[in-house]
Amino acid sequence: MSGKNGAIKLVAGNSNPALAQEIADYLKTPLTKAVVRRFADMEVFVEIQENVRGADCFVIQSTSYPANDHLMELLIIIDALRRSSARRITAVIPYFGYSRQDRKPGPRTPISAKLVANLITHAGANRVMTLDLHAGQIQGFFDIPTDNLYASPVMVRDIKENFDLANVMVVSPDVGGVVRARGLAKRINAPLAIIDKRRERAGESEVMNVIGEVEGYTCVLVDDIVDSGGTLVNAAEALLKNGAKAVYAYISHGVLSGGAVARIAKSRLKELVITDSIQPTAEVRAAGNIRVLPIASLIGEAVARTAHEESVSSLFD
Repeated sequence: MSGKNGAIKLVAGNSNPALAQEIADYLKTPLTKAVVRRFADMEVFVEIQENVRGADCFVIQSTSYPANDHLMELLIIIDALRRSSARRITAVIPYFGYSRQDRKPGPRTPISAKLVANLITHAGANRVMTLDLHAGQIQGFFDIPTDNLYASPVMVRDIKENFDLANVMVVSPDVGGVVRARGLAKRINAPLAIIDKRRERAGESEVMNVIGEVEGYTCVLVDDIVDSGGTLVNAAEALLKNGAKAVYAYISHGVLSGGAVARIAKSRLKELVITDSIQPTAEVRAAGNIRVLPIASLIGEAVARTAHEESVSSLFD
């Protein structure tokens, strides 16, 4: 495959090689030969083993666990491509780590999402492509063009295939996610409910109230990130207590740290559906009530349109 002004090169880091290969397969373009390895002291070393001079390069790398290692890989790959005279470098970051640190929650705290945006820009990226940012304003943290893709078309297709839409109610697990949930509810013409949640400390949540009449409905929770799983488990309990028939969850990024998988497996959540923006672990794949939606075609199409200078936003019209 070639772009408008030359060859396309796809370069993968180590965060999600399976997704990178699926994107390459969708584009019918082989991954560029590159070495991304560690020295004995764990320093990252990168060597691009093909000519990329004048090429339109796309670096596919989520900054998922271990976030700092994968972020450094991304920065060093970008630097290697810049020093190899790549014409344009696009950082394709399916999961943008540090996105939850998008503001100062208290005195003397950092805005780490802005710092990471600066690092990516100064490393030499010409544009960024990511999926379902935790907060849309993070796009403004970059001084280069930034495309925030949405997993909703993939989720909507899956919901239409698996549910009777007449009995589905979309639920936002907190007030902050209402815009996201409303957007998906509008696509499937479903009613909307909201969980009123009070978080006492990081990683813990307490469901206080359900806003909306959920009795008799199959409830679909929609959010961008599932980390500890506590919010989803508590939300599912609250919805079932209020008369919901069953509770499912569609989440863009399955961070699932600590004992999250076990917590969800033991919960009353019927099914958690996540995308493969973060490479699923063996534990995730073995869980009986967690399913993975592939997003390679969505990202691959966005890459193709970027390479050909076509509209990316029209993917979500």
